[in-house]
This record gives sequence, structure tokens and C-alpha cells, in this order.
Amino acid sequence: MHLLTLPVLRAALTKDQRLIGIDPGSKTIGLALTDVRLMLASPFGSLKRRKLKANAAEILAIAHKESAGGLVVGLPLSMDGTTGPAAQAARDWALALSEATRLPTAMFDERLSSAAANRFLIQEADLSHRKRAGSVDRLAASWMLQAALDASHPR
Repeated sequence: MHLLTLPVLRAALTKDQRLIGIDPGSKTIGLALTDVRLMLASPFGSLKRRKLKANAAEILAIAHKESAGGLVVGLPLSMDGTTGPAAQAARDWALALSEATRLPTAMFDERLSSAAANRFLIQEADLSHRKRAGSVDRLAASWMLQAALDASHPR
């Protein structure tokens, strides 16, 4: 399998299929899910980062349960937009995840998604650092997935 562009991924979905957004952190994988109209992304949950095979099985089970037909994985580009070691590692992981799940996969720029999630949780929800830790990954995945939906929405 190979990674797709977002427009191609959206076009490959059948009616009422959703997308899963994935923010692959080093310890936790944040998950988000779209609605069936591909308009809104919502935080879904998080997984403990383990071996790819185990995480792929968990993600595939979620995809089947939630009628998801594709994945959007966060791409941690450098602030200047270049691809650094973290982005290359994320691309390699996304490709391996796509092959393991057999789900079509695209990547989307996730720069500042965790910062935006943290800022929201501090300013709007007034959560302490300890309480934020469990929410940041899934909120960052949702923020990234919503940006991907907005950027790829057919006009």
C-alpha cells in the first residue's frame, strides 16, 4: 500500500464511512473520529503506544465497529514546513499501519496540534497538568482531523 492524498482518500470512501484521525505520540496514540458526512471531527480516545501489530489490531477493531474506511495520520513537520526525522518516522509508521490494517491512509500536517489542545484545555476547560494529560492526545487528534477535513472539503 502507499499513502494517499486527502482528496483521493475522501473519494475512496463509500457512503456513510468515517475517517479515524491519529496523533501518534511516543507514549500515547490519540484518536479522533469524523461524522458520516465528513464535516466534523470529535475526540474519540487514546491507545497506549505498543508494537505496531498490537496497535494496528486495536485501530482496525475501532474502524470496523465505527464504520471507518480510512485513516488520517498526523505529520509532524518542522515549523518551517520541512520534513525532519520526526516526520519521516511518522510517515514510515503510517505506511506500516496502512499495510497492517489494509486501510487507505493519508497524512496531514499536525504542527501545533498538541499546543492548541493544551492551550484550549488550560484556558477554556481550566484543567490542571495532571488532568490534561489524558485529554491532550485525543483532542490533538481531533484538532488535526478537523483541519484535514476543512482543507480537503470539496467546494
